[in-house]
Amino acid sequence: MKSMKRQKRWISACLAALAVLSLAACGGGEHPKNLIPQDREEERVVDLFSPMEKTDPNAENLARTAADLTVAMAEETLGVSVAYWTYTAEDYQDKTYDEVALDRARNNMDDLYLLNPDTILTLGAEGKLADLSGLESAKNLREIIRTANTVDGKLVAIPQEVVAYGLFVNKDMFDQYGLSLPETPEEFLECCRVFQENGIETPIGANRWWLETFVFAQAYADLYNGGNTEAEIAALNSGEAKYSSYMRPGFEFLRELIDRGYVDAEKALVSEAIEAEGPDFLAGKTPIVMAYWGAANSKTAYGSTDFEMQVIGFPSSRGQMPVMPMTGFGVGAEAEHREDAERVLDIMVSDEALRLYSETNRVISPSKNVKVDCVPALRPLNDRIEEGIYVLGSNAGMNVEQWGNTCLIVRELLAGASVDECMAAFDALQDAALNQA
Repeated sequence: MKSMKRQKRWISACLAALAVLSLAACGGGEHPKNLIPQDREEERVVDLFSPMEKTDPNAENLARTAADLTVAMAEETLGVSVAYWTYTAEDYQDKTYDEVALDRARNNMDDLYLLNPDTILTLGAEGKLADLSGLESAKNLREIIRTANTVDGKLVAIPQEVVAYGLFVNKDMFDQYGLSLPETPEEFLECCRVFQENGIETPIGANRWWLETFVFAQAYADLYNGGNTEAEIAALNSGEAKYSSYMRPGFEFLRELIDRGYVDAEKALVSEAIEAEGPDFLAGKTPIVMAYWGAANSKTAYGSTDFEMQVIGFPSSRGQMPVMPMTGFGVGAEAEHREDAERVLDIMVSDEALRLYSETNRVISPSKNVKVDCVPALRPLNDRIEEGIYVLGSNAGMNVEQWGNTCLIVRELLAGASVDECMAAFDALQDAALNQA
Protein backbone atom coordinates (compact mmCIF):
# COMPACT_ATOMS: atom_id res chain seq x y z
CA MET A 1 0.00 0.00 0.00
CA LYS A 2 2.77 2.44 0.87
CA SER A 3 4.52 1.76 -2.42
CA MET A 4 1.26 2.37 -4.32
CA LYS A 5 0.79 5.71 -2.56
CA ARG A 6 4.38 6.61 -3.29
CA GLN A 7 3.95 5.73 -6.95
CA LYS A 8 0.81 7.86 -7.12
CA ARG A 9 2.58 10.81 -5.52
CA TRP A 10 5.59 10.59 -7.80
CA ILE A 11 5.76 12.94 -10.72
CA SER A 12 9.47 13.55 -10.65
CA ALA A 13 12.56 13.81 -8.59
CA CYS A 14 15.99 14.96 -9.65
CA LEU A 15 17.04 13.89 -13.13
CA ALA A 16 20.67 13.42 -12.30
CA ALA A 17 20.60 16.79 -10.65
CA LEU A 18 22.08 19.32 -13.05
CA ALA A 19 20.65 17.44 -15.94
CA VAL A 20 17.09 18.58 -15.79
CA LEU A 21 17.89 21.53 -13.61
CA SER A 22 19.87 22.90 -16.51
CA LEU A 23 16.87 22.58 -18.78
CA ALA A 24 15.76 25.52 -16.75
CA ALA A 25 18.71 27.32 -15.16
CA CYS A 26 19.96 30.87 -14.18
CA GLY A 27 17.42 33.98 -11.35
CA GLY A 28 10.86 35.05 -8.93
CA GLY A 29 7.44 34.63 -10.03
CA GLU A 30 4.00 33.85 -8.75
CA HIS A 31 2.52 30.45 -9.59
CA PRO A 32 3.66 29.43 -13.07
CA LYS A 33 1.26 27.46 -15.19
CA ASN A 34 3.65 24.51 -15.35
CA LEU A 35 3.78 23.94 -11.59
CA ILE A 36 2.36 20.53 -10.63
CA PRO A 37 1.23 19.99 -7.04
CA GLN A 38 0.89 16.65 -5.29
CA ASP A 39 -1.91 15.50 -3.01
CA ARG A 40 -1.14 15.20 0.69
CA GLU A 41 -2.20 11.86 2.07
CA GLU A 42 -0.57 11.82 5.50
CA GLU A 43 -0.29 14.34 8.32
CA ARG A 44 3.51 14.61 8.53
CA VAL A 45 4.48 16.01 5.17
CA VAL A 46 7.78 17.33 3.83
CA ASP A 47 7.36 19.44 0.70
CA LEU A 48 10.06 18.84 -1.93
CA PHE A 49 10.43 21.17 -4.93
CA SER A 50 12.28 19.61 -7.85
CA PRO A 51 12.26 19.73 -11.64
CA MET A 52 10.36 17.38 -13.91
CA GLU A 53 12.13 16.00 -16.93
CA LYS A 54 10.47 17.71 -19.86
CA THR A 55 11.44 15.36 -22.66
CA ASP A 56 9.26 12.46 -21.56
CA PRO A 57 8.22 12.20 -17.91
CA ASN A 58 6.66 8.77 -18.47
CA ALA A 59 9.75 7.19 -19.99
CA GLU A 60 12.01 4.92 -17.99
CA ASN A 61 14.50 7.08 -16.10
CA LEU A 62 17.05 5.47 -13.85
CA ALA A 63 18.00 8.70 -12.11
CA ARG A 64 14.41 9.41 -11.18
CA THR A 65 13.92 5.82 -10.00
CA ALA A 66 17.08 6.02 -7.90
CA ALA A 67 15.98 9.23 -6.21
CA ASP A 68 12.57 7.72 -5.47
CA LEU A 69 14.22 4.76 -3.79
CA THR A 70 16.12 7.05 -1.41
CA VAL A 71 12.99 9.07 -0.68
CA ALA A 72 11.14 5.83 0.07
CA MET A 73 13.91 4.87 2.48
CA ALA A 74 13.46 8.15 4.35
CA GLU A 75 9.66 7.91 4.37
CA GLU A 76 9.65 4.41 5.78
CA THR A 77 12.33 5.14 8.38
CA LEU A 78 10.78 8.38 9.64
CA GLY A 79 7.08 7.79 9.05
CA VAL A 80 6.73 10.96 6.99
CA SER A 81 5.35 11.59 3.53
CA VAL A 82 7.35 13.52 0.93
CA ALA A 83 5.05 15.56 -1.32
CA TYR A 84 6.51 16.67 -4.65
CA TRP A 85 6.05 20.03 -6.33
CA THR A 86 7.54 20.12 -9.81
CA TYR A 87 8.13 22.63 -12.57
CA THR A 88 9.77 22.75 -15.96
CA ALA A 89 9.77 25.56 -18.51
CA GLU A 90 7.74 24.92 -21.66
CA ASP A 91 10.11 26.99 -23.80
CA TYR A 92 12.64 29.81 -23.65
CA GLN A 93 9.90 32.41 -23.01
CA ASP A 94 8.78 30.80 -19.75
CA LYS A 95 10.20 31.50 -16.35
CA THR A 96 13.16 29.28 -15.66
CA TYR A 97 13.22 26.62 -12.98
CA ASP A 98 15.72 28.76 -11.08
CA GLU A 99 13.44 31.81 -11.10
CA VAL A 100 10.58 29.73 -9.72
CA ALA A 101 12.83 28.03 -7.14
CA LEU A 102 14.15 31.38 -5.91
CA ASP A 103 10.64 32.72 -5.48
CA ARG A 104 9.41 29.64 -3.63
CA ALA A 105 12.43 29.49 -1.33
CA ARG A 106 12.31 33.20 -0.51
CA ASN A 107 8.64 32.81 0.43
CA ASN A 108 9.14 29.59 2.43
CA MET A 109 6.72 27.69 0.20
CA ASP A 110 8.53 24.33 0.53
CA ASP A 111 10.84 22.51 2.92
CA LEU A 112 13.36 20.80 0.67
CA TYR A 113 14.67 22.08 -2.68
CA LEU A 114 16.77 20.63 -5.48
CA LEU A 115 18.86 23.59 -6.62
CA ASN A 116 21.30 24.67 -9.31
CA PRO A 117 24.70 26.04 -8.22
CA ASP A 118 23.87 29.68 -8.90
CA THR A 119 20.64 29.37 -6.93
CA ILE A 120 22.47 27.66 -4.06
CA LEU A 121 24.91 30.56 -3.84
CA THR A 122 22.17 33.20 -4.05
CA LEU A 123 19.91 31.63 -1.43
CA GLY A 124 22.86 30.72 0.79
CA ALA A 125 24.11 34.32 0.75
CA GLU A 126 20.59 35.54 1.59
CA GLY A 127 20.44 33.21 4.60
CA LYS A 128 17.51 31.28 3.12
CA LEU A 129 19.15 27.85 3.41
CA ALA A 130 19.85 25.90 6.59
CA ASP A 131 23.37 24.88 7.60
CA LEU A 132 23.60 21.13 6.92
CA SER A 133 27.08 20.58 8.33
CA GLY A 134 25.61 19.01 11.46
CA LEU A 135 23.96 16.16 9.57
CA GLU A 136 25.49 12.76 10.24
CA SER A 137 25.82 12.12 6.51
CA ALA A 138 27.80 15.33 5.99
CA LYS A 139 30.81 13.69 7.65
CA ASN A 140 31.23 11.40 4.65
CA LEU A 141 31.26 14.04 1.91
CA ARG A 142 34.13 14.45 -0.52
CA GLU A 143 36.05 17.67 0.03
CA ILE A 144 35.05 18.91 -3.44
CA ILE A 145 31.40 18.85 -2.32
CA ARG A 146 32.12 20.97 0.74
CA THR A 147 34.13 23.44 -1.31
CA ALA A 148 31.43 23.93 -3.92
CA ASN A 149 28.48 24.13 -1.52
CA THR A 150 29.81 26.13 1.43
CA VAL A 151 28.55 29.73 1.60
CA ASP A 152 29.70 32.06 4.38
CA GLY A 153 31.09 29.09 6.28
CA LYS A 154 27.84 27.09 6.07
CA LEU A 155 27.27 23.88 4.12
CA VAL A 156 23.97 24.83 2.49
CA ALA A 157 23.44 22.00 -0.02
CA ILE A 158 24.27 18.33 -0.49
CA PRO A 159 23.85 16.49 -3.81
CA GLN A 160 23.08 12.84 -4.47
CA GLU A 161 25.72 12.73 -7.17
CA VAL A 162 28.69 14.64 -8.45
CA VAL A 163 27.59 16.04 -11.80
CA ALA A 164 30.21 16.01 -14.53
CA TYR A 165 29.80 17.52 -17.99
CA GLY A 166 31.59 16.29 -21.08
CA LEU A 167 31.47 16.12 -24.85
CA PHE A 168 29.28 13.29 -26.13
CA VAL A 169 30.77 12.17 -29.42
CA ASN A 170 29.71 9.77 -32.15
CA LYS A 171 32.90 7.70 -32.27
CA ASP A 172 31.78 5.98 -35.47
CA MET A 173 31.67 9.33 -37.29
CA PHE A 174 35.14 10.26 -36.02
CA ASP A 175 36.45 6.90 -37.24
CA GLN A 176 34.74 7.33 -40.61
CA TYR A 177 36.79 10.46 -41.31
CA GLY A 178 39.99 9.24 -39.67
CA LEU A 179 39.78 11.66 -36.77
CA SER A 180 41.24 11.18 -33.30
CA LEU A 181 39.20 12.44 -30.38
CA PRO A 182 40.38 16.03 -29.75
CA GLU A 183 42.46 17.05 -26.76
CA THR A 184 43.13 20.75 -27.41
CA PRO A 185 41.08 23.64 -28.83
CA GLU A 186 43.16 23.50 -32.03
CA GLU A 187 42.47 19.79 -32.50
CA PHE A 188 38.77 20.36 -31.85
CA LEU A 189 38.60 23.07 -34.53
CA GLU A 190 40.33 20.77 -37.01
CA CYS A 191 37.78 18.00 -36.37
CA CYS A 192 34.95 20.44 -36.97
CA ARG A 193 36.60 21.62 -40.20
CA VAL A 194 36.83 18.06 -41.53
CA PHE A 195 33.22 17.30 -40.63
CA GLN A 196 31.99 20.47 -42.32
CA GLU A 197 34.04 19.83 -45.46
CA ASN A 198 32.40 16.40 -45.67
CA GLY A 199 28.89 17.80 -45.69
CA ILE A 200 28.08 18.05 -41.99
CA GLU A 201 26.98 21.67 -41.98
CA THR A 202 26.86 22.21 -38.20
CA PRO A 203 29.14 19.70 -36.42
CA ILE A 204 28.20 20.80 -32.86
CA GLY A 205 24.69 20.45 -31.49
CA ALA A 206 24.21 23.24 -28.95
CA ASN A 207 21.55 24.76 -26.71
CA ARG A 208 21.13 27.86 -24.57
CA TRP A 209 22.36 26.25 -21.37
CA TRP A 210 25.60 24.34 -21.74
CA LEU A 211 28.03 26.15 -24.03
CA GLU A 212 29.64 27.67 -20.96
CA THR A 213 31.28 24.29 -20.40
CA PHE A 214 33.74 25.10 -23.21
CA VAL A 215 34.55 28.37 -21.45
CA PHE A 216 35.17 26.81 -18.04
CA ALA A 217 37.45 24.11 -19.45
CA GLN A 218 39.74 26.72 -21.00
CA ALA A 219 39.37 29.41 -18.33
CA TYR A 220 40.21 27.30 -15.29
CA ALA A 221 42.27 24.36 -16.57
CA ASP A 222 45.42 25.82 -14.99
CA LEU A 223 43.71 27.33 -11.94
CA TYR A 224 42.37 23.96 -10.75
CA ASN A 225 45.21 21.77 -12.01
CA GLY A 226 48.31 23.94 -11.66
CA GLY A 227 48.90 23.53 -7.93
CA ASN A 228 48.11 27.15 -7.02
CA THR A 229 44.32 27.09 -6.73
CA GLU A 230 43.87 28.86 -3.39
CA ALA A 231 46.23 31.70 -4.25
CA GLU A 232 44.64 32.28 -7.66
CA ILE A 233 41.13 32.37 -6.19
CA ALA A 234 42.32 34.77 -3.48
CA ALA A 235 43.72 37.06 -6.20
CA LEU A 236 40.38 37.00 -8.01
CA ASN A 237 38.44 37.73 -4.84
CA SER A 238 40.71 40.65 -3.95
CA GLY A 239 40.55 42.13 -7.44
CA GLU A 240 44.26 41.62 -8.03
CA ALA A 241 43.34 39.28 -10.90
CA LYS A 242 40.46 39.68 -13.35
CA TYR A 243 37.82 37.04 -14.04
CA SER A 244 37.68 38.43 -17.57
CA SER A 245 41.34 37.52 -18.11
CA TYR A 246 40.52 33.90 -17.34
CA MET A 247 37.32 33.90 -19.39
CA ARG A 248 38.57 35.59 -22.54
CA PRO A 249 40.18 32.55 -24.24
CA GLY A 250 36.99 30.51 -23.85
CA PHE A 251 34.79 33.28 -25.23
CA GLU A 252 37.15 33.85 -28.14
CA PHE A 253 36.97 30.11 -28.85
CA LEU A 254 33.15 30.17 -28.83
CA ARG A 255 33.20 33.22 -31.10
CA GLU A 256 35.36 31.28 -33.56
CA LEU A 257 33.03 28.26 -33.44
CA ILE A 258 30.11 30.56 -34.25
CA ASP A 259 31.92 32.51 -36.97
CA ARG A 260 32.99 29.31 -38.73
CA GLY A 261 29.44 27.95 -38.59
CA TYR A 262 30.34 25.03 -36.34
CA VAL A 263 27.68 26.23 -33.85
CA ASP A 264 24.32 27.65 -34.96
CA ALA A 265 24.12 30.58 -32.52
CA GLU A 266 20.62 31.67 -33.57
CA LYS A 267 19.20 28.19 -32.99
CA ALA A 268 21.15 27.60 -29.79
CA LEU A 269 19.88 30.84 -28.27
CA VAL A 270 16.28 29.57 -28.22
CA SER A 271 16.88 25.83 -27.82
CA GLU A 272 16.23 23.66 -24.77
CA ALA A 273 18.90 21.18 -23.77
CA ILE A 274 18.76 17.74 -25.42
CA GLU A 275 15.41 18.41 -27.07
CA ALA A 276 17.01 20.58 -29.77
CA GLU A 277 20.24 18.75 -30.53
CA GLY A 278 19.35 15.26 -29.30
CA PRO A 279 17.38 13.95 -32.31
CA ASP A 280 20.13 14.79 -34.83
CA PHE A 281 22.83 13.34 -32.57
CA LEU A 282 20.89 10.10 -32.10
CA ALA A 283 20.21 9.94 -35.85
CA GLY A 284 23.92 10.18 -36.64
CA LYS A 285 23.62 13.61 -38.29
CA THR A 286 25.50 15.60 -35.63
CA PRO A 287 28.78 14.17 -34.32
CA ILE A 288 29.21 16.29 -31.17
CA VAL A 289 26.93 17.45 -28.36
CA MET A 290 27.58 18.40 -24.75
CA ALA A 291 25.69 16.98 -21.77
CA TYR A 292 25.92 15.83 -18.16
CA TRP A 293 27.13 12.43 -16.91
CA GLY A 294 23.64 11.05 -16.23
CA ALA A 295 22.54 11.57 -19.84
CA ALA A 296 24.69 8.59 -20.78
CA ASN A 297 22.58 6.41 -18.48
CA SER A 298 19.11 7.73 -19.24
CA LYS A 299 17.11 6.35 -22.16
CA THR A 300 15.30 9.69 -22.27
CA ALA A 301 18.64 11.24 -23.27
CA TYR A 302 21.63 9.36 -24.72
CA GLY A 303 21.57 6.08 -22.83
CA SER A 304 20.67 4.05 -25.93
CA THR A 305 22.42 4.80 -29.22
CA ASP A 306 22.84 2.88 -32.47
CA PHE A 307 26.51 3.86 -32.65
CA GLU A 308 29.53 3.82 -30.38
CA MET A 309 29.30 6.84 -28.12
CA GLN A 310 32.12 8.12 -25.96
CA VAL A 311 32.05 10.92 -23.41
CA ILE A 312 35.26 12.92 -23.19
CA GLY A 313 36.38 16.16 -21.55
CA PHE A 314 36.25 19.55 -23.22
CA PRO A 315 39.31 20.77 -25.15
CA SER A 316 41.84 22.66 -23.05
CA SER A 317 45.54 23.43 -22.77
CA ARG A 318 45.77 20.45 -20.42
CA GLY A 319 43.87 18.04 -22.64
CA GLN A 320 40.35 16.71 -22.26
CA MET A 321 38.84 18.49 -19.28
CA PRO A 322 35.70 17.44 -17.37
CA VAL A 323 33.60 20.33 -16.05
CA MET A 324 31.93 19.76 -12.70
CA PRO A 325 29.26 22.14 -11.41
CA MET A 326 27.40 21.21 -8.26
CA THR A 327 23.69 20.94 -7.72
CA GLY A 328 22.31 19.91 -4.38
CA PHE A 329 19.39 19.58 -2.02
CA GLY A 330 18.92 22.49 0.33
CA VAL A 331 16.55 22.88 3.30
CA GLY A 332 14.75 26.17 3.85
CA ALA A 333 16.18 27.98 6.88
CA GLU A 334 12.65 29.01 7.90
CA ALA A 335 10.83 26.00 6.45
CA GLU A 336 7.63 24.97 8.18
CA HIS A 337 8.86 21.37 8.52
CA ARG A 338 12.57 22.08 8.75
CA GLU A 339 13.47 19.38 11.28
CA ASP A 340 11.67 16.65 9.35
CA ALA A 341 13.18 17.92 6.08
CA GLU A 342 16.68 17.73 7.53
CA ARG A 343 16.03 14.20 8.77
CA VAL A 344 14.71 13.19 5.34
CA LEU A 345 17.76 14.64 3.61
CA ASP A 346 20.13 13.04 6.13
CA ILE A 347 18.78 9.63 5.12
CA MET A 348 18.67 10.45 1.37
CA VAL A 349 22.39 11.31 1.38
CA SER A 350 23.53 8.65 3.85
CA ASP A 351 26.09 6.14 2.59
CA GLU A 352 23.41 3.45 2.49
CA ALA A 353 21.08 5.55 0.35
CA LEU A 354 23.88 6.91 -1.86
CA ARG A 355 25.13 3.40 -2.52
CA LEU A 356 21.64 2.43 -3.65
CA TYR A 357 21.35 5.62 -5.72
CA SER A 358 24.78 5.29 -7.32
CA GLU A 359 24.43 1.60 -8.10
CA THR A 360 21.03 2.20 -9.69
CA ASN A 361 22.12 4.94 -12.09
CA ARG A 362 25.92 4.48 -12.00
CA VAL A 363 27.07 7.98 -11.16
CA ILE A 364 29.85 9.54 -9.09
CA SER A 365 28.83 9.63 -5.46
CA PRO A 366 29.34 12.68 -3.22
CA SER A 367 30.38 10.28 -0.45
CA LYS A 368 34.05 9.39 -0.28
CA ASN A 369 32.96 5.93 0.87
CA VAL A 370 30.85 5.01 -2.19
CA LYS A 371 32.37 3.99 -5.54
CA VAL A 372 30.50 2.52 -8.52
CA ASP A 373 31.58 1.34 -11.97
CA CYS A 374 30.40 3.54 -14.85
CA VAL A 375 29.07 2.54 -18.26
CA PRO A 376 31.76 2.05 -20.95
CA ALA A 377 30.86 5.29 -22.76
CA LEU A 378 31.78 7.31 -19.65
CA ARG A 379 35.15 5.72 -18.96
CA PRO A 380 37.24 8.40 -20.76
CA LEU A 381 35.59 11.12 -18.67
CA ASN A 382 35.71 9.05 -15.50
CA ASP A 383 39.41 8.29 -15.96
CA ARG A 384 40.23 12.00 -15.97
CA ILE A 385 38.14 12.62 -12.86
CA GLU A 386 39.76 9.70 -11.03
CA GLU A 387 43.14 11.22 -11.91
CA GLY A 388 41.96 14.41 -10.20
CA ILE A 389 41.87 16.36 -13.47
CA TYR A 390 38.81 18.58 -13.81
CA VAL A 391 37.56 22.12 -13.35
CA LEU A 392 34.72 23.28 -11.15
CA GLY A 393 31.88 25.09 -12.90
CA SER A 394 30.68 26.38 -9.55
CA ASN A 395 32.66 27.34 -6.47
CA ALA A 396 31.10 29.14 -3.54
CA GLY A 397 34.60 30.27 -2.55
CA MET A 398 34.65 32.67 -5.50
CA ASN A 399 33.01 36.02 -4.89
CA VAL A 400 31.47 36.08 -8.38
CA GLU A 401 28.97 33.26 -8.98
CA GLN A 402 30.23 31.23 -11.91
CA TRP A 403 27.73 28.84 -13.50
CA GLY A 404 24.67 31.05 -13.87
CA ASN A 405 26.53 34.26 -14.71
CA THR A 406 28.65 32.61 -17.35
CA CYS A 407 25.57 30.97 -18.85
CA LEU A 408 23.86 34.35 -19.18
CA ILE A 409 26.92 36.09 -20.65
CA VAL A 410 27.37 33.27 -23.17
CA ARG A 411 23.81 33.94 -24.26
CA GLU A 412 24.80 37.54 -24.92
CA LEU A 413 27.54 36.24 -27.18
CA LEU A 414 25.02 34.03 -28.99
CA ALA A 415 22.79 37.06 -29.45
CA GLY A 416 25.58 39.00 -31.14
CA ALA A 417 27.59 40.66 -28.36
CA SER A 418 31.33 41.01 -28.93
CA VAL A 419 33.91 39.23 -26.78
CA ASP A 420 34.97 42.62 -25.39
CA GLU A 421 31.38 43.37 -24.36
CA CYS A 422 31.17 39.99 -22.65
CA MET A 423 34.42 40.65 -20.78
CA ALA A 424 33.08 44.03 -19.67
CA ALA A 425 30.12 42.18 -18.17
CA PHE A 426 32.48 40.02 -16.10
CA ASP A 427 34.41 43.11 -14.99
CA ALA A 428 31.13 44.72 -13.87
CA LEU A 429 30.21 41.61 -11.86
CA GLN A 430 33.63 41.60 -10.21
CA ASP A 431 33.43 45.30 -9.40
CA ALA A 432 30.00 44.79 -7.82
CA ALA A 433 31.33 41.89 -5.72
CA LEU A 434 34.30 43.96 -4.53
CA ASN A 435 32.04 46.88 -3.61
CA GLN A 436 29.87 44.57 -1.50
CA ALA A 437 32.86 43.12 0.35
